Amino acid sequence: MASHNPAKKAIRNSGAGGSSGGSGSNQANRGASGQTVKFARRTSSGRYVSLSREDIDMSGEIAGDYMNYTVHIPPTPDNQPMDGPTETESVARKAEEQYVSNSLFTGGFNSVTRAHVMDKVIDSQVSHPQMVGAKGSSCAMPACDGKVMRDERGNDVDPCECRFKICRDCYMDALKDRGLCPGCKEPYKTEEYDDEPNFSSGALSLPAPGNSKLAENRMSLMRSQTGEFDHNRWLFESQGTYGYGNAYWPKDGMYEEDLEGNGMPDMVDKGWKPLTRKIPMPAGIISPYRLLIFVRLVALGFFLNWRLNHPNEEAMWLWGMSIVCEIWFAFSWILDVIPKLHPINRATDLSVLKEKFDTVTPANPSGRSDLPGVDFFVSTADPEKEPPLVTANTILSILAINYPVEKLACYISDDGGALLTFEAMAEAASFANVWVPFCRKHDIEPRNPDSYFNLKGDPTKNKRRADFVKDRRKAKREYDEFKVRINGLPDSIRRRSDAFNAREEVKAMKKIKESGGDPMEPIKIAKATWMADGTHWPGTWAASAPEHGKGDHASILQVMLKPPSPDPLYGMPDEEQIIDYSDVDIRLPMLVYMSREKRRGYDHNKKAGAMNALVRASAIMSNGPFILNLDCDHYIYNSDALREGMCFMMDRGGDRICYIQFPQRFEGIDPSDRYANHNTVFFDGNMRALDGVQGPVYVGTGCLFRRFALYGFDPPRATEYSPLFMNKHKKNTYKEADAESQALRAEDFDAELDPALLPKRFGNSAALSESIPVAEFQGRPLADHPGVKHGRPPGALTVPRPPLDPSTVAEAVSVTSCWYEDKTEWGDRVGWIYGSVTEDVVTGYRMHNRGWRSVYCVTKRDAFRGSAPINLTDRLHQVLRWATGSVEIFFSRNNALLASRRLKLLQRLAYLNVGIYPFTSIFLVVYCFLPAFSLFSGYFIVQTLNVTFLVYLLTITLTLIALAILEVKWSGVGLEEWWRNEQFWLISGTSAHLYAVVQGLLKVIAGIEISFTLTSKSAAEDEDDIYADLYLVKWTSLMIPPITIMMVNIIAIAFGFAKTIYSEIPKWSKLMGGAFFSFWVLAHLYPFAKGLMGRRGKTPTIVFVWSGLIAITISLLWIAISPPKGTDASPLGSTFQFP
Repeated sequence: MASHNPAKKAIRNSGAGGSSGGSGSNQANRGASGQTVKFARRTSSGRYVSLSREDIDMSGEIAGDYMNYTVHIPPTPDNQPMDGPTETESVARKAEEQYVSNSLFTGGFNSVTRAHVMDKVIDSQVSHPQMVGAKGSSCAMPACDGKVMRDERGNDVDPCECRFKICRDCYMDALKDRGLCPGCKEPYKTEEYDDEPNFSSGALSLPAPGNSKLAENRMSLMRSQTGEFDHNRWLFESQGTYGYGNAYWPKDGMYEEDLEGNGMPDMVDKGWKPLTRKIPMPAGIISPYRLLIFVRLVALGFFLNWRLNHPNEEAMWLWGMSIVCEIWFAFSWILDVIPKLHPINRATDLSVLKEKFDTVTPANPSGRSDLPGVDFFVSTADPEKEPPLVTANTILSILAINYPVEKLACYISDDGGALLTFEAMAEAASFANVWVPFCRKHDIEPRNPDSYFNLKGDPTKNKRRADFVKDRRKAKREYDEFKVRINGLPDSIRRRSDAFNAREEVKAMKKIKESGGDPMEPIKIAKATWMADGTHWPGTWAASAPEHGKGDHASILQVMLKPPSPDPLYGMPDEEQIIDYSDVDIRLPMLVYMSREKRRGYDHNKKAGAMNALVRASAIMSNGPFILNLDCDHYIYNSDALREGMCFMMDRGGDRICYIQFPQRFEGIDPSDRYANHNTVFFDGNMRALDGVQGPVYVGTGCLFRRFALYGFDPPRATEYSPLFMNKHKKNTYKEADAESQALRAEDFDAELDPALLPKRFGNSAALSESIPVAEFQGRPLADHPGVKHGRPPGALTVPRPPLDPSTVAEAVSVTSCWYEDKTEWGDRVGWIYGSVTEDVVTGYRMHNRGWRSVYCVTKRDAFRGSAPINLTDRLHQVLRWATGSVEIFFSRNNALLASRRLKLLQRLAYLNVGIYPFTSIFLVVYCFLPAFSLFSGYFIVQTLNVTFLVYLLTITLTLIALAILEVKWSGVGLEEWWRNEQFWLISGTSAHLYAVVQGLLKVIAGIEISFTLTSKSAAEDEDDIYADLYLVKWTSLMIPPITIMMVNIIAIAFGFAKTIYSEIPKWSKLMGGAFFSFWVLAHLYPFAKGLMGRRGKTPTIVFVWSGLIAITISLLWIAISPPKGTDASPLGSTFQFP
């Protein structure tokens, strides 16, 4: 619980006046966004009392708490720090960074941004120094319960020689007052505690051998009488561990593979090596595949020509329906197969990536990583539907990824604003202190703890360290305790909130009695949700209240893990650590929790709106030039996946790549994959084929974006095609600039973008606009080859980024408000595109339409893994959502027919197929009824089964089978997977796709939006069975069409068979033709029928009721339209009479 001692909790007001250095640009930013940071005091009851400028006397003791800040932009070659920070600034920076990480920022439309300093965010103990609420000494100032300042290892920072313990607020007050230490009353001598050397030269400081803290404290003694550094003494103390130039080269460690025996790097120039290469398909497979496509195309032409010239005069209605359907199927097949003419494979070389970016070179003497930064986005909306434990495991897998720690930042977007998600993420950050170093120490795969500890097989395989078994046992115990804490969070939050609400009611009753009021009057106390530090949760409450509902709450931003130090930080071999991490880097990437503002009456644009809010907030806080987004149930299965994707971005020509799409792989699917959940035909066939054209489509998760491409800019070079795609010409879209000296401005990337129009496109945040050219520059590949026309110099990204300050975080809060996108191009040209439930496909299409390319990265070990619905109803509703989005695309300006000349022909056909494929359901449903109509009527789609028809039909069928076999060969898809895909194509085409077309037409024509939801639901019978959900039968209206098709075809087969037997002249050929196609339909619907039967053949009564009613209705309707005819002269029973 929170302490009841009054404490000063201050946040600097970026709107304050003053004349400090660099305030001019900051005031311009502030004027554009109108963003301020509110000063607040925390009362003894745990509440925060906000103070504005009008509420306080600026000449009082807290007037000094208002000062100006400058929003820091990561350094580029044109933005290098001129001088290192002074010693006073060093301590102040640590104080500001610690203050930011300990504060919960809130704000929104027409409200100031407030920062609430939190003593703790969860009830459990926190130990990692980067996390809010980490252990530390208390401030020695009277009436102050704040924590003292800490360094990156979590040790106390003592600004004075007397070691007087003081917190950040009191330290800043003392500096502004008289600069005297409250303990010894002497002026602060902060110059002796220089913890932040100047890295502008790109060189590392000279570390002392070993991890002794005494060696760190002796730094102040290694200075000469003039105050300069005593290099001779340092040589003696460090045993002469000087390396090449002014950098320290360890004899073993992170660069041991690149060093020779004397610790000196190999400086011999090596030839240029590519990071990636294309692997063409074997000619023995792809050549016959293309030939068969041509043969089948010709055969289809002859077949359709014969069908049109030989109508069935006896049943023109049957012939007409069949020929229309067949023409559409031929058109749909062409759209699907033509883009598959150029499939390719790709390979990456991680050793070359390490050599170029993570190895000591003359251009990078410090040895720091020169890789660009990456911001991870994870989105969640409802902790009840998306369990917090699943999201926490995803976060842990991201924090443990094999990538430079200081280059990573992870953002979790909680669109529900739930305290449960907030505290679950805080618990994950706390457990990461154990899990992430454990993964690094023992090279753990996968780095999702739940998946790792549930792996079958020998966990000691390929493990060489003697302490692995002991460490694994300890990590497993810690993870089990972590799961118990996560599972207990709902009850913990509820009990805590009930206790605080009861306390508030008691206070209210006491106040009424003291004021002489009526004690019988009902007490109106809001049922609030309370945080662990005893304050109101600013997001959604369990009992919804004004400004605290799911669609009505302020913006929330909390830095769960502050940015790590730029250099490795090894664990201490002490008894407090659970596992020995003395030789492991224990730093953690920055982790930020964010919940954007939501207000009633605003269209928040669902997931696309949440992603755009993350883009803006991350641009201001970390501004990673690349963004990787994951769903909350998709985790990193291959810790090197990000490096493999970065190989494409950093290779020659990588500046034209807008995103790297990884295939989606799923866990928890039934072994038979009854409903084609793995979708391997699409991910290993279609996507691999598009990679040989202009690139795969964006599928919503597991995608590495170039931030600059998301901003709606064109690529540096684009190819435009003539209207008939016969000619093409290339053009440069950027203004020329010297890559070695400066980054371009935002308006240099778009000729139509005037500096005055930046707010119209990107909003009023000047900090956001200024971050755009920085992100573009940092995302360029290395200019280490003449073929790299748009690169950056080596070593440009080795400079540490500046720490966060309150004004930067306040600006990030302001750009997540619900009003920020008003009258801007967010969602229209910039960021994720609005207007479709499949915003992913539209976003990728817009990038391709501007001339960007994308790449499909298939790794040997799956890059990511996630979950997929294995229940029939859930699967149908998932497909319904996708198909509805495709129909919306077809009726919008995102239709590929309206694409620009920068979209290749085959890519245009692929996107056209995306919008058209749901309409195939109309013809598919009709064609599935045709066999039954044929059996009922006694007519077939052709008048006679002659040899020509059978030859054409056989040719089309055999070429289709041969194409399927060859496609299986070059894509790696199994035959069983291909057949499952064919089955579910018919199941979804007769159910979800048909409803999507109806829904889309009603929305476009009449403006009516229809949502198809579950009408009944049964519970799982066996909770221990991981596939129990597979056998659940949840009735939905989507099941009506396939059930009807199935029952009508079964009845038709029986009817046709009986009719043929009892007829005077049996027409077995027509019976066999109709029965064959009916069996073809029923074979495709077999998984659907199996899903209706449940685990032990139990089917809901409603299924039989609907099936019987529909079948009887159709049968009686057919008898009424075409009653069977008998012969009066014939003997009784010689003809079949329908009763």
